[in-house]
Amino acid sequence: MLDIKIIRENPDLVKKAVKDRNDSAPVDEVLRLDTERRRNIGKLDALRQERKAVSKEREKAQERGRALRAEIQELEEEVKKIDGQLQELLLQIPNIPQPDVPTGKDDCDNVTVSTWGEPRQLSFEAKPHWTLGEKLNIIDFERGVKLSGSRFYVLKGMGARLQRALITFFLDLHTQKHGYQEIYPPYMVKRECMVGAGQLPKLADNIYHDAEEDYWFVGTAEIPLTNLHRDEILPAEELPLYYCAYTACFRREKMSAGKDTRGIKRGHQFDKVELYKFVTPDTSNDELEKLLHDAEDVCQKLGLAYRVRLLCIGEVSFAANKSYDIDVWSPGCGEWLEVSSCSSCGDFQARRTNVRYRPEPEAKPQFVHTLNGSGLALPRIMIAIMENYQQADGSIAVPEVLQKYVGAKVIK
Repeated sequence: MLDIKIIRENPDLVKKAVKDRNDSAPVDEVLRLDTERRRNIGKLDALRQERKAVSKEREKAQERGRALRAEIQELEEEVKKIDGQLQELLLQIPNIPQPDVPTGKDDCDNVTVSTWGEPRQLSFEAKPHWTLGEKLNIIDFERGVKLSGSRFYVLKGMGARLQRALITFFLDLHTQKHGYQEIYPPYMVKRECMVGAGQLPKLADNIYHDAEEDYWFVGTAEIPLTNLHRDEILPAEELPLYYCAYTACFRREKMSAGKDTRGIKRGHQFDKVELYKFVTPDTSNDELEKLLHDAEDVCQKLGLAYRVRLLCIGEVSFAANKSYDIDVWSPGCGEWLEVSSCSSCGDFQARRTNVRYRPEPEAKPQFVHTLNGSGLALPRIMIAIMENYQQADGSIAVPEVLQKYVGAKVIK
């Protein structure tokens, strides 16, 4: 959530950010309600001062005091109503991108800032992962549909083992080398957690929801991790805090209807290891670069060629102010696959969740900055390994760093 002072003092900046994001957030209505609220607060202060003054006169005080109480109560109710309306509208305004975020509307306007490795050239015709998976009997699309419908699948045998190996490898690398603390969070959260992470009300149509209990299924571990220190004041000496978490993730994929219907690229259920940071404002830009480096390290250890792209304004998520994507090359599909998105959110999420810290022991609490990134996301990294490490006989070589987790050098 944006600070109302920023909207009040820089309305044109906020309106431009909303326009550049192809959004229609009600900035003018926020400004109108904010003006009305401050006017009513002024009236309330004046009435309270008058009540305090007349309370010293006995006879006049009783009659005027009753009138003042009624006026004050009416104004308090009006301010309370405006506060609710203002809060609801503020939740619809996206974060303001950082100045170095490129302008643009879609994927075509993202900027490649670095690359690593050379896309693997195979000496034979590359097969897509869905063909490899079915022939090796490690992916069962038919039974996935039978169990749950379209965009579901079953991993079998070495397919399931490869996925489990990747998750364990990710967690081991981030906890043992990169300094993150592992968290195992719930996969369902309360509504306020979704609001805190910036998922609601914006993305309600893409989230699975248990209406009876009002539980919301997480689309990423970012959501519970954002709320881990909700309403807390963190000691400055404990920052930065680095967390990583594995969760299953659930998304309705309504926004991608008709796209990537073959294979396992887009599903309603998938797995991901998420990286998350709580940091001080003065370090957040450096922490974003470190976060990106940690995600890149995974790709490098897996020997997968990738590119890093700085997202344009139109592609940056609602809660973020700057984002990098890591895309790996997959020869069977013949495309770059996004396996990580690393983002800085500034104090946007911290304001929603009221997570603060004290710079000094007696100082006024300030909001922390939060960052998140995939480290990495499945099943796209599964696709990249299957297609990059496929061999002429249809088998799949297991990357060296995964062999101890898989218990084999080749899937055949």
